[in-house]
Amino acid sequence: MSRHFHPLLFALFTLSTVAATASADPAPAALHAVLPPAAAVARVLREHPAQAAGELAIAASAAERRRLEAGPHEWTLRLLGQQRRSLPLAAPEQRFNEWNGAIERALRLPGKAALDSELGAAGEAAARSAAGELGHTTRRELLARWFDWLREHAAEQQWAGQTTSLGQQAASLRRREQLGDAARSERVQAEAAHAQAEAQLAQARQRRLSAEQQLQRRYPGLPLDPPTRLSPPPAWTGNDDEWLAALLAHNHELALANAEAQRAAVTAERSRRERSPDPTIGLQIGRERGGEERLAAVYLSLPLPGAARSAAADASQALAAAAERQREAVRRRVEADAASLLQALRLSNEHWPASQRAAERQQQAAAMSERAWQLGEGSLGEVLHARRLANEATLAARLAQLDALEKHAQVLLDAHRLWDDED
Repeated sequence: MSRHFHPLLFALFTLSTVAATASADPAPAALHAVLPPAAAVARVLREHPAQAAGELAIAASAAERRRLEAGPHEWTLRLLGQQRRSLPLAAPEQRFNEWNGAIERALRLPGKAALDSELGAAGEAAARSAAGELGHTTRRELLARWFDWLREHAAEQQWAGQTTSLGQQAASLRRREQLGDAARSERVQAEAAHAQAEAQLAQARQRRLSAEQQLQRRYPGLPLDPPTRLSPPPAWTGNDDEWLAALLAHNHELALANAEAQRAAVTAERSRRERSPDPTIGLQIGRERGGEERLAAVYLSLPLPGAARSAAADASQALAAAAERQREAVRRRVEADAASLLQALRLSNEHWPASQRAAERQQQAAAMSERAWQLGEGSLGEVLHARRLANEATLAARLAQLDALEKHAQVLLDAHRLWDDED
């Protein structure tokens, strides 16, 4: 049986083929080749509880807007029935049935209704931004867990190939030992290397199954079809300033902070206007002394503002200032995160080709070590060590390629150019 390291040669051929086709894959195809089908993603996201939660929050904010536009005041009806007793000095006791009723309502002072409408619109905008952030977070989690699963699947495949190769070599050495053509120490070394690879394969399979279970339970119905091969990450076009502007323009968290600051500012102005209380007007009619007296009246009541209204206005002003500072803090953090993501993308584009070249060199070194051992030079320990290094380098190259693809997908997702059906 030949002792050439066929899996290493096959991996070398695969990496060479991928590198040769780097310029042939367009950007969308390179990403769609490793991502789940867009139609399946759209269906899964529509059925996700976060989608329903966001829609319900928007519906609640729309109802709150209608409440604010209608105003806090309603008509109030008051009815009173009473009996009057009269005890004149020179006449018998007299009893009279009397009643009176009134209808009244407080009226919003000019300007308050417009502020209430503006406050309702700001609350609805905040709810839409919050729902958008909730949906986008779901998309980010799906993308992250999908690539976690791809990495664990790649690791399992790599260790499966390594286990198969080492198992074949251990079997070959057992036969040769029986024929007296190999030393017992070599057979033991090969079996130990095979056992170690089997342990690594079992761990990789467990991690893959765990990642797979997470996807299945969090996103039921999502098809789990790993790509047949990994496409090279697409070439990145455009400058960082343009992409940074796109990431900030579509950031729901920043939009939510802006909406909250706007709502706090309107609330502060509304509280300031509330220092002037709304008057209440009413109409009262009544009948007294059994109908001998009839009355009709129009009245006006006005609360006298006190310290509570002033304190509420001051508190709202402070909260508005805090919301403005919070908006600036969110803007700085979001901008820093976006810049870091773009930098990570460019670094991953530089890292994965270097990892690929390193894997190719390690595979060549392993093949040379294998050939030298066949010719009687070197030891089996050196061959096994070279194989282990080549396996680790090949796996590192695959993971680096997946990292680069994930960074591309993250930028496109945050710029609303991937799975963009949130609105």
